[in-house]
Amino acid sequence: MRTRRLGNSALRVSAIGLGCMPLSSGYAPADEAEALATLARALDLGVTLLDTADVYGGGHNEELVGRAIAGRRDEVVLASKFGQVPQGDGTVRIDGRPDYVAAACEASLQRLGVEAIDLYYQHRVDPDVPIEETVGAMARLVEAGKVRALGLSEAGAETLRRAHATHPISALQSEYSLWTRDPEPEVLPACRELGVSLVPFSPLGRGFLTGAVRRRDDLSETDYRRTIPRFDAANFDANLAQLAALKALAGAKGCSTAQIALAWLIAQGDDIVPIPGTRKAGHLEDNAAALGLDLSADDLAALDQAFAEGAAAGDRYKAAGLAMVNR
Repeated sequence: MRTRRLGNSALRVSAIGLGCMPLSSGYAPADEAEALATLARALDLGVTLLDTADVYGGGHNEELVGRAIAGRRDEVVLASKFGQVPQGDGTVRIDGRPDYVAAACEASLQRLGVEAIDLYYQHRVDPDVPIEETVGAMARLVEAGKVRALGLSEAGAETLRRAHATHPISALQSEYSLWTRDPEPEVLPACRELGVSLVPFSPLGRGFLTGAVRRRDDLSETDYRRTIPRFDAANFDANLAQLAALKALAGAKGCSTAQIALAWLIAQGDDIVPIPGTRKAGHLEDNAAALGLDLSADDLAALDQAFAEGAAAGDRYKAAGLAMVNR
């Protein structure tokens, strides 16, 4: 497994990680035995970066990951996130207050069953708390040995600069894929200016780029993607047409469309570490095999043209979700 250094830290991680959210929630009913088998297979393959969060499955995801890595802690670069607090009405409240940062970390350490979290992210930037205060509290966790490196998620370029001036930031997690190229104009240049790795979540367009979702009706009634405008009936067919170029290249290379999409991301730079999520070991193996796929300059140019910024029909979140993205 190829590895990459994680930004401003001493951590080295697999060049493709594993987003653990689907193991507990989001897309389809979770199967705990299957989830544990997938996590074990990830470690066997050398996929060392495991990404979870306290909000996934109401804490269940951290507990699940903690059980999976028990006895194998030294094989893992463990990432978790704080700051999205579920409310009784199904919404979440963003909390970046220093006292909450400390309390959230203690709770995550207990659920994970570890003494330290390797990479600790603020899941969303709290607009009511200066980023310097939140990152200052996160820095105190580093000083206490409870956290090894710091990250932000869905933060804008200027917020990233302010955070980094308070304490070195090692990773910025943002949605980034052929289907979502929002970080390219400002966020990715800021990351490179500061030596911060970009960790793309949903690098397969929440499964859309795999070609597995052929109709909106393929999604279960509880599938989170039914709330995303890009999967609305009004946008779905237009987005489906974009996959033709991806399928053609995958056919020519004799590989999956997922591997093409991940290889494109990997080719964007050594500071890019995508974390595709999956519940199935077979999909995990397919994703990891993308590291052996080389795309030519012509291949990359064709993909850039087919998936130009802004070409996707529909927003990646509804208005409430977009409001939580720091810009």
